[in-house]
Amino acid sequence: MTLLDKLKNQILIGDGAMGTLLYSFGKDSCFEELNLSYPEKIQEIHKAYLDAGADVIQTNTYAANYLKLQRYGLEDSVKAINSAAVKNAKLAVGENAFVLGTVGGNRGIKPSALSIEELKRSFREQLYCLLLEGVDGILLETFYDLEELETVLTIARKETKLPIIAQVSLQEPDVLQDKTPINEAFTRLENLGADVIGLNCRLGPHHMLKTLEQIELPENAFLSAYPNASLPTYTDGKFLYEGDSDYFKKSAQSFRQQGVRLIGGCCGTTPAHIQAFASELKNSAPATEKVVKVKTKRIIVEQSSAKRDLQPLEEIVKERPSVIVELDTPRKLDTSKFFEGAKALKEAGIDAITMADNSLAQVRISNETLGYLVKQELGMRPLIHIACRDRNIIGLQSHLLGLHTLGMHDVLAITGDPARVGDFPGASSVYDVSSFELIQMIKQLNEGLSFSGKDLGQKTAFSIAGAFNPNVRSVEKAVKRLEKKIEYGADYFISQPVFSEEKLIEAYEHTKHLKAPIYIGLMPLTGSRNAEFLHNEVPGIKIAQSIRDRMAALNDQPLQAAREGIAITKSLIDAALDLFNGIYLITPFLRYELTTELATYARQRATQVRGNIYV
Repeated sequence: MTLLDKLKNQILIGDGAMGTLLYSFGKDSCFEELNLSYPEKIQEIHKAYLDAGADVIQTNTYAANYLKLQRYGLEDSVKAINSAAVKNAKLAVGENAFVLGTVGGNRGIKPSALSIEELKRSFREQLYCLLLEGVDGILLETFYDLEELETVLTIARKETKLPIIAQVSLQEPDVLQDKTPINEAFTRLENLGADVIGLNCRLGPHHMLKTLEQIELPENAFLSAYPNASLPTYTDGKFLYEGDSDYFKKSAQSFRQQGVRLIGGCCGTTPAHIQAFASELKNSAPATEKVVKVKTKRIIVEQSSAKRDLQPLEEIVKERPSVIVELDTPRKLDTSKFFEGAKALKEAGIDAITMADNSLAQVRISNETLGYLVKQELGMRPLIHIACRDRNIIGLQSHLLGLHTLGMHDVLAITGDPARVGDFPGASSVYDVSSFELIQMIKQLNEGLSFSGKDLGQKTAFSIAGAFNPNVRSVEKAVKRLEKKIEYGADYFISQPVFSEEKLIEAYEHTKHLKAPIYIGLMPLTGSRNAEFLHNEVPGIKIAQSIRDRMAALNDQPLQAAREGIAITKSLIDAALDLFNGIYLITPFLRYELTTELATYARQRATQVRGNIYV
């Protein structure tokens, strides 16, 4: 009798976690490689789950694909590891249980990190290895990305008539990572040929049951559930799960009532958890009908706190020339010069003061803190840079919600310089997301949803700037990035500083088709050493040899060199205002008198060229 034949009339018990047990035994390397080096240990675990009552055993191949094995230098061992895994499972259970070839998902919170073509190649290689060894079915598990799961399911369905179990993992109950409602996702998987559709990992029994309450019984497939034991704790450098097996036993009948026919365990579960399920459900008749709880439609109330008190910069710069100025927050605790500069820039009539997020990975006073003080005490618009380097995906969202709560709605989303270039080279660079996903996250907050799809109760009101680097060999490629950022939700762009009229013209010609406006970056040079450092050591900045020669000629005359830097920037302002409405001035070394003079000049020149356009 086949797996599907049995599922028609009875509930089957799956096994539990493999990695949890291996971890508890002191194995903390590539778990899949242990199929080769410690086959007896793998077989021992399979037997333990069989003895606990499991009818279905999965192979120890969750991460046995090219993409994940290459982290350990084992990318050439895909066939050997998968073949050994199937043999280990079969030796352990004989004819007493079904053996499923397990394939795990690869994409996480950054789907774009792995292309579909890479996933296809890696999946096909692993799938063929499992099929050649004669598994009883294929288990696709822990897929956060629905596109990836649909892709591999389509391939698997074309390659085999064996049963296919397709299981998704949820960041939040009821909805997938890409915000697809769970019922819709299951319908799509069923239509692509999955024989069993279900949930595994991330959620414990409580939240998994809450999700199952929203799920209708499929017409041509069965339901499965493999909950985690609990949420993990981190103790003495180890992740531990403390879920009680009695808790699993108490939840077993609830899973049956929700229509689950294949039930096992995921992270943190042990043979004790599986025995708890088996004691309640083994050979039980499945539920053939259920009442689905209709979830109240999400209503997001846009309260007054979500409304902007200022016109967005992307609208201002479309209507008239606009000047914004970057003034770095101090590296020391004395903020007097910073606020002197901010006051002077306000008097110069700039539209916003921008503050970098520990630029060049150097520790500075929080731009959020000084941004709030600038807003409250000086009545200026702060534009806060947000880098992906220092905060994980939790911290980024918390930071953004805090900015919204403080009424600071103008942000620049950047990936950020790596930690190794800064004053703490041993620090970690987080990079849970890139600037693209950060823009997408902020845009989603504007819809009232967290990055995982959780309802926030109201919408944020962020205006999102993206970074543009025209100082590259291929401006066409840089513009492709801008187009992608627009797709992700960028409202306008702020560029790296430009130091030649030729580069201004090139940037304009390549970007004039974009609907999103651009603030073109300009930065006054303070001397020859400053010019050489920027050109040779700062990522994203290139200065023409002719400009560096002009500064070098005044190497021993610092005052004249600074005036020459001002003169160069004024000529660039003249050229830029013929092409761009937005001017972005970058203050070097907190020398605000330089950018104050340039901001005043830019406003005057714009008025001369285009009339009385400033309000």
